[in-house]
Amino acid sequence: MVKHIVLYTFKEGVDKDEAVKTVAAVLEPLVGKIPGLLHLEIRRAFSGMDYALYSEFESREALSNYASHPLHLEAKTHFFHLLDSRVAADYDL
Repeated sequence: MVKHIVLYTFKEGVDKDEAVKTVAAVLEPLVGKIPGLLHLEIRRAFSGMDYALYSEFESREALSNYASHPLHLEAKTHFFHLLDSRVAADYDL
């Protein structure tokens, strides 16, 4: 199993609470639709970055396939323009 954690900040002037709702609404339903994506959750952070994405994948290959999957790419069009910065970490369990 692979765990994928990403921390994001939004651009200046973005309504962060609404933006997090949007991100969650388009990414969380991908569980069960993209092979190998076992769990995904989006939460507003209360310190540091603006929000955190936590997800679990069956394998490194599943994570790689998720990154380029058409459903994931389409979901990103709803919020990626709002993002300022991103830092990610992946690890095997």
